[in-house]
Amino acid sequence: MSRRNRPINMPAPYLRRVWLDPARIPNREAYPFVLPLLRDEFELRFDKRITIIVGENGTGKSTLLEGIAVMAGYDDAGGGKGYMPVDHSNAVEKMGGSLATALRASWLPKITEGWFFRAESFFSVARYLDSVASPYADFLSHSHGEGFLRFFEERCQRQGIFIFDEPESALSPSRQIEFLKLLHRMHGTGHCQVIMATHAPVLMAYPNATLLRLSKYGLEPVSLRDTDHYRLMREFCDDPKGFVEAAIEA
Repeated sequence: MSRRNRPINMPAPYLRRVWLDPARIPNREAYPFVLPLLRDEFELRFDKRITIIVGENGTGKSTLLEGIAVMAGYDDAGGGKGYMPVDHSNAVEKMGGSLATALRASWLPKITEGWFFRAESFFSVARYLDSVASPYADFLSHSHGEGFLRFFEERCQRQGIFIFDEPESALSPSRQIEFLKLLHRMHGTGHCQVIMATHAPVLMAYPNATLLRLSKYGLEPVSLRDTDHYRLMREFCDDPKGFVEAAIEA
């Protein structure tokens, strides 16, 4: 085994801190740097193996994960290090790439293995794996959700840093439980670092994780019960009929 591919004999987290370097921002008025999240003092520390980020659509969760992923060596569209599943030559702008150029990072140690999973580009990545004749890439012959789970089981228990952007997108509630079990196995190995953005309260509830809420005020620690996602689901479960009637009449 080459030295480059040998396991690192240190526990996760490997990425300890990311921060924004104002000197590297090309244009403060251009997206994504206009996001309230990306103030000059933006900094995100990773103290646990699993970090979960929640927040409303449009707050910048996916953009932040893209930036971290590109900085770590992954493609904007997802995949592993060195993969190029999407042709970006005709893209107007690569959001992850533009943010990554302004981010700095502290690693202990630098890890070069792992995966960036984006629900919206899973099909493209799976097709790419088929095209390069990966022997374990039969993800598209299953249902969308089963393909997700098969992919997670096959790719995501090795040593590395794993970035998940809304992995619940194709998962039923029972399959979200299966994903929780996978997270538990990844956590238990001691050599997997997970950074995840999700809208699923079931996934937010994973124990021993750092749970952060992203809003117009930036990132802040939050408890599951204080998230808008949990509150809405609790109100719905308490009175489904009344909740739906009130929602559609508002």
